[in-house]
Amino acid sequence: MTIGIWVLGDQLNLQQAALAGADPSIARVLLLESSSVVERRAYHAQKLVLVWSAMRHFAADLRAQGWTVDYLETERFSSALGEWVEHHGIQELHVMEPVDRGFRAAIERLSLPLPVHWIANNAFLWSREAFAAWATPYKQLRMELFYREGRKRFGVLLDEDGEPLGGQWNYDQENRKPPTKGLSGPEPLWFEPDATTAAVIEKVSALQERQGLPGSPEPFRWAVTREQALAVLDHFIATRLPGFGPFQDAMVSGEPTLWHALLSPYLNLGLLHPLEVIQRLETEGLAQQVPLAGLEGVIRQILGWREYTHGLYHWFGEDYASVNHFEANAPLPSWFEALGGSGLRCLDTVFGEIKATGYAHHIQRLMLLANYGLLAGLDPQALTAWFHRMFIDGYDWVMLTNVLGMGVFADGGRLASKPYAASGNYIKRMSNYCKGCSYDVKQRTGPKACPFNSLYWDFLARHEPELKRNHRMGLVMKQLSKLPEEELAAIRSTAANHRALAAAGSN
Repeated sequence: MTIGIWVLGDQLNLQQAALAGADPSIARVLLLESSSVVERRAYHAQKLVLVWSAMRHFAADLRAQGWTVDYLETERFSSALGEWVEHHGIQELHVMEPVDRGFRAAIERLSLPLPVHWIANNAFLWSREAFAAWATPYKQLRMELFYREGRKRFGVLLDEDGEPLGGQWNYDQENRKPPTKGLSGPEPLWFEPDATTAAVIEKVSALQERQGLPGSPEPFRWAVTREQALAVLDHFIATRLPGFGPFQDAMVSGEPTLWHALLSPYLNLGLLHPLEVIQRLETEGLAQQVPLAGLEGVIRQILGWREYTHGLYHWFGEDYASVNHFEANAPLPSWFEALGGSGLRCLDTVFGEIKATGYAHHIQRLMLLANYGLLAGLDPQALTAWFHRMFIDGYDWVMLTNVLGMGVFADGGRLASKPYAASGNYIKRMSNYCKGCSYDVKQRTGPKACPFNSLYWDFLARHEPELKRNHRMGLVMKQLSKLPEEELAAIRSTAANHRALAAAGSN
């Protein structure tokens, strides 16, 4: 009997569930590289290079471990899969459960002439069933409660009595320092493409010419193997971990990575497993006497936020993808697809970094890109799809909860307790982007006013009845009520002018 194991592009781990329980002597492994994916989503060129190169390298790793592996380049996975099954006499197909719901649905629509055995996904610490068991008693699911349960469940940063090291669970308030003058982080660890990656770059370059993909495939310097991903983890611990905490929210022109770990692409591909990363961070961070606030902060990103958003993706279900609490429907301005040209130095700086690498750190995503989308009333589904396509670590399970829930409050508070709306003052405090901008961050009205200012107060005014009922918005809503009618009218006129300008060049 020949068993087929189909390894998907984000399951590149030798311990993934479908491989871990199989006998290499009777199994045949398939990896499919389908170029038709760009017909549905015009992915960033760097993202395509990363995924396809990592898949090709993983196939080589499997062969070195004694597996029989077929790596097929195809236009459509549907036809290639059927031909492979027939050609090799596959009698059973094993697939580790995809993280993204849509992929399982696509496989089930194929009506394959053999049984498909779905193996529970083991790429996360919390299974879907375990998360559901945790979530069921609560009316509102808050990340802090989930994170504390995770710390206890997996024994992370606890003392001998099972209490949090340092006496508190969360040091977030200590990890929000604004950038100091001349702030710069260590040089990240990058890699030169080998022959395998170079071949993928050539293929993606040709696709880009035909399909008009965003970004550029070169220079490409991301890790594409487990060995390289582990080296990035080592490098982060040795050079970046001590500085991560205090300035993790800072934004600095010319410093796209600062002390950020750059591990999310490798976690999301399966090249790294979250538990091994967390355990390394804890063990070596404590040994280095890294300040607890910083160490806890980076662990919370993985053990807390990453596991939480994955759990919510499956807990909320399919209907979550269409939520639109504020009934926002403005099309994305052209500068989102062009990755530049907005005239706002903050946005254009981040767009430029995304264009080059497909990367921006979490505050750039939340408090610039998603914040703009929230304030400007951009279509939340269009914005989420844009995040999915443009980011090197973007997948459906990542972006639905992060953009719809945390970013633009499209779920009405099922994830976040308030909209994460901010004016230009926040950007000025947490970045150096405002210096040299064509707009004035101190102005709220007129053609030179920072659009984040006018859009912010206009957003509050448009949704005043609802936002006044949110206790976390009380202070700012009082400030809104004190604005003279004439000034508020001028603010809203300025905001309307900006939205009209953005819509004029929309996609």
